Amino acid sequence: MKRLLNTLILLSLPFGVFAGGGVELQRADFDLSDKDSLQRGAKHFVTYCLGCHSAKHIRYLRIALDFDIEKDKVLKDIAPEGANIYDKMNSAMNAHDAEKWFGIMPPDLSLISRSRGPDWLYSYLKGFYSDSTKPLGVNNVVFPDVGMPNVLWQLQGEQKPVFKKVGGQQVIDKLVTEIPGQLPEQDFDRMINDLVNFLVYVGEPGQLERRSMGKYVLFFIFMIFILAYLLKREYWKDIH
Repeated sequence: MKRLLNTLILLSLPFGVFAGGGVELQRADFDLSDKDSLQRGAKHFVTYCLGCHSAKHIRYLRIALDFDIEKDKVLKDIAPEGANIYDKMNSAMNAHDAEKWFGIMPPDLSLISRSRGPDWLYSYLKGFYSDSTKPLGVNNVVFPDVGMPNVLWQLQGEQKPVFKKVGGQQVIDKLVTEIPGQLPEQDFDRMINDLVNFLVYVGEPGQLERRSMGKYVLFFIFMIFILAYLLKREYWKDIH
């Protein structure tokens, strides 16, 4: 109970809290213009995350509109069975069950990419390793003493840490695969990138439209600058 509560509290802290922790984050290779990646990420979120975590600031209808896909396809390929196109991405776990099983409701992940950053999410999701001293049998190189199970262990496999001595202390140097998972490493990395891509989108859905409009805004500003410059020359030519 205490460990889970600490995990949930730490997940809500800003990324900067961990920036100086000595952990080198892996770079997330996400692309918000890749609609196929966003669709895959949405499906992964529903399959592996929605059981406990919500993303209540987004609706399935918004996904259909932003990803340029049919509503029926969203309901068939992304949304959980029985969902309505106007539903929010709410967890299947109710508050009563969450209190019973975990003592607290797992946090909503709508803004996790903004509070943590894409690289932290990517490194965290890849950073689980076996640790028999922990209640759930796992730990995390980015988030020590994590209170969340590794829900992707079957796909990733099991990892173990390789230690090195720094300043007289044993610290984790890297993680190596102990038991291979169902996915090759390259495919698993792509899956995590897709999931991070989707979470970045969920954190600010309007950025898709903002980015597409950005080039037109810049062009408009450039044209205004040209007109202003020509007008200035016209006004000042008699003075000189």
